[in-house]
Amino acid sequence: MQFASRLDAIETSAIRELFKLLGKPGIVSFAGGFPDSAMFDVEGIRAASQAALSEEPGAALQYGATEGYQPLREQLSAFMQTKGAAVQPEGLIVTTGSQQALDLLGKTLISPGDKVIVEGPTFLATIQCFRLYGAQLISAPIDGQGVQTDALEALIAEHRPKFVYLIPTFGNPSGALLNLERRKKVLELAVRYNTVVVEDDPYGDLYFGATPPPSLLALSAQVPGSRELLVHCGSLSKVLSPGLRVGWMVAPAELLAKATMCKQFSDAHTSTFAQATAAQYLKAGRMPATLAHVRQVYAERAQAMGAALQRELGDAIDFTQPQGGLFFWARLTGAGGKTMDAAAFAKRAIEQLVAFVPGAPFYAAQPDPATLRLSFATADVAKINDGVGRLAQAL
Repeated sequence: MQFASRLDAIETSAIRELFKLLGKPGIVSFAGGFPDSAMFDVEGIRAASQAALSEEPGAALQYGATEGYQPLREQLSAFMQTKGAAVQPEGLIVTTGSQQALDLLGKTLISPGDKVIVEGPTFLATIQCFRLYGAQLISAPIDGQGVQTDALEALIAEHRPKFVYLIPTFGNPSGALLNLERRKKVLELAVRYNTVVVEDDPYGDLYFGATPPPSLLALSAQVPGSRELLVHCGSLSKVLSPGLRVGWMVAPAELLAKATMCKQFSDAHTSTFAQATAAQYLKAGRMPATLAHVRQVYAERAQAMGAALQRELGDAIDFTQPQGGLFFWARLTGAGGKTMDAAAFAKRAIEQLVAFVPGAPFYAAQPDPATLRLSFATADVAKINDGVGRLAQAL
């Protein structure tokens, strides 16, 4: 068959390919970016779905508006308000997970050859999605405090990108938290260079200690002109249930209109039943308790993984202890003659029945083969200690 030329530069997800190896019995997986299904609020979601069917069964089961189910848009608006972001229901559209928002951005903003700046490393699906629409991706360096804004400014000035894509709060895969000073600088750069900034925020509610700095969306009120250049993508997948496939996008009205038009062509609308269920869940006021529970559990697991990595791998691995999210981003140092090749390490780890994701695929350019991503979300403390012990044997 003759396929579209846009597929020529796209490869199957390295993570999805890795999952094919995870069917072995007894394997400990640090590979996925999934929330722990054991912590889903099943009773709350069941009650919410029953309420959706009893209160507005026609609306919940019928076709709906492409922009989203209005009661959910209202609940999401209120949810954003609790985090300091003033968003009207009409200022957002509901998407089928926040990943659809990225696809809509590709459809509405990217022409073949357009330059887009992303973090190095960044979300693998973002790289694939934007490349599918013909983007030339420029990689901005990051550290433990997120994107390095001086380097980002130099790249914006040189390349004049169509937009900049960032995951400022507990990024995937980096786990990095962009500090307040850099957040303000990003918004100032948007205004100075008239450049759109996309803030992807699926992990912002998963913090372990102090509340993270306000989102770029919340801070935009302090930087005149920045709100008109800002897109914010949110999701309930990591905090409620990925199976609902409910996300949202906040953007200037002109962009929302174009994105809504493109969404009409792809799925008409996000499942109205899922939207009605999510709306009832938020309305019931169960989210704060759910968030408190998952934060506590993930914090314990992150602490356990950090301690185990230090104990078992020592100076052969370097990492920054995450303050939230689902991931450790680490780098093999080669100390003691140990390997610095994360891909080779991953193969040996599979033989020891433990899995992680090598870091190279998360780079749009100049990949670092010594890096790797470890998720602590789906393994309890005992499995974390066991799995990291196996990593030490593989190293």
